[in-house]
Amino acid sequence: MGTLSEAGADRLASEDNKKDSGEKFARADSEECSTKTSLIFSLNEEVGALARALHVFEKHGINLLHIESRLSRQNKCDHEFYVECDNSMGSVADAIKQLRQESKYIHVLSRAHRSLDESVPWFPRKMRDLDQFANRVLSYGSELDSDHPGFRDVLYRKRRKEFADIAHQYRHNQPIPRVTYTEQEILTWATVFRELTQLYPTHACKEFNNVFPLLVDNCGYNETNIPQLEDVSQFLQDCSGFRLRPVAGLLSSRDFLAGLAFRVFHSTQYIRHHSVPMYTPEPDVCHELLGHVPLFADPDFAEFSQEIGMASLGAPDEYVTRLATLYWFTVEFGLCVENDERKAYGAGLLSSFGELQYCLTDKPSIMPFDPFRASIQPYPITSFQPTYFLAESFKDAKEKLRQYAMTIPRPFSVYYNPYTQNIEVIDGKEQIINMVRTLRNDMDMVLDALRKTEVTTTKTI
Repeated sequence: MGTLSEAGADRLASEDNKKDSGEKFARADSEECSTKTSLIFSLNEEVGALARALHVFEKHGINLLHIESRLSRQNKCDHEFYVECDNSMGSVADAIKQLRQESKYIHVLSRAHRSLDESVPWFPRKMRDLDQFANRVLSYGSELDSDHPGFRDVLYRKRRKEFADIAHQYRHNQPIPRVTYTEQEILTWATVFRELTQLYPTHACKEFNNVFPLLVDNCGYNETNIPQLEDVSQFLQDCSGFRLRPVAGLLSSRDFLAGLAFRVFHSTQYIRHHSVPMYTPEPDVCHELLGHVPLFADPDFAEFSQEIGMASLGAPDEYVTRLATLYWFTVEFGLCVENDERKAYGAGLLSSFGELQYCLTDKPSIMPFDPFRASIQPYPITSFQPTYFLAESFKDAKEKLRQYAMTIPRPFSVYYNPYTQNIEVIDGKEQIINMVRTLRNDMDMVLDALRKTEVTTTKTI
């Protein structure tokens, strides 16, 4: 669970959330969002084409904040260019007009938009904005409660501080520091790994079991080795675009879910106390790497997780609490149907030897997944769940979540731009038109692929 609320963080720390609410409002990155336009365009493949395009921006007095190239999504023989223009000088409109004449195509992805209303809670627009709250830990971290198994262990508390320091010093785009785990820590991991991997073939969903062997091959998952977060993060980026970021302890629901919107999972790096290897009062590296990571490599599950995060951006506090509850009953404790049988996909189940067995018995109550019902379902935080929600599939759950997200009162929509890895606020007609153009471009590619597939099939027959 990374850092959302295995210990019910947002409920236990409601007073802290109230104190923090003032600083969450109206820090809307306005000076940058209001002075930038993003474009994608493709040029005829000829010598000097890019230089001439750059001259267009120079001619109209425009400063380019960012530029990158890639193979065209319409024609793999061509290249297209993504640029971010500074609107504070020159005439972007005139440059776009000229580029339309000289380019094969041009799409305006985003323009300057008005700042959000001050009643909208602040949320990150860029992945590096996660640096602003990654250290706002609500509980645990290097400080332990008196009932924590490691509270009286001086060496364990010292070790926890070492992990907390790594997380506090980490910044976006840095490689995650590697840790040399002690022999005792590896023995604790081995106990958990050995017990859980015996259950996975019969209790975990097929998507989980499909990925787990890949983690063994690519990230060093085995009894005698605790995988490094950096290696796992690189693997996830290749599979689904998700990545890990070290964190010292539990974040607020709003902060944790905001990370998911960027496909960033805040992961602990420390391990539970060796005295009770099959129990932890908080998320630890066993929970993160064994429970969460395998399914973040699955594209459908990754998209579902990001949808929860996107729905939380700028949402009122009461809806963030409901989304956190939805997260609890899906990403943490979700069940799904597989060949008319129940299987576990929630990380809280897949990292708990006891509850993984319990959840598939007749003891708990099983309800069909309905986000409107699940979002208000009470749940215990110190015992096995009395109620679980059963999803037909990740795709079905994602569609139901989207329908639920549409009911959240926000005066705007949000879009994750995979090119810039930024969140764009959609609150104007022109932005909507630009999105439609992009969708039309994607549909053209789909139709072209279908035509080529039909030709290939006909030739084969």
